[in-house]
Amino acid sequence: MFAERKDKKQIELGTELAPAFNEHGLIPCITSDAGTGEILMFAWMNREAFKLTLKTKKATYFSRSREKIWVKGESSGRVQHIKQILVDCDQDVIQLRVEVEGEGVCHRGYRSCFYREISNPETGRLTFVEDAPAFDPEEVYGKNKK
Repeated sequence: MFAERKDKKQIELGTELAPAFNEHGLIPCITSDAGTGEILMFAWMNREAFKLTLKTKKATYFSRSREKIWVKGESSGRVQHIKQILVDCDQDVIQLRVEVEGEGVCHRGYRSCFYREISNPETGRLTFVEDAPAFDPEEVYGKNKK
């Protein structure tokens, strides 16, 4: 499924998928809304997660903290259906463009995991850019996600 990485021309201008997994066997993945382009989340994939994503057309990631594969939405119901998969120029970052079942993807209930901005760089003060969560994580997950 993944081609061997041979040379710069093959990687940057070729038509073979030859992803560059890091020394931990992971590749970063940026996930955005297929309709709006809004960045929803960032996660990691290992080879197995990437292969499952390609096969099932559902966003599948690798959790570093739990050290296991997880299909986004398996516990929340907010499955991410793949509409397009992009690779960057040197194939060391993946971008998924997805449609999400339901509203919100963040485990804290927000539409996007990027729900705060640095409003004061001098103090490091954060300000919410989303007015309220899109769903109640307590209700969805049945426990308080910390």
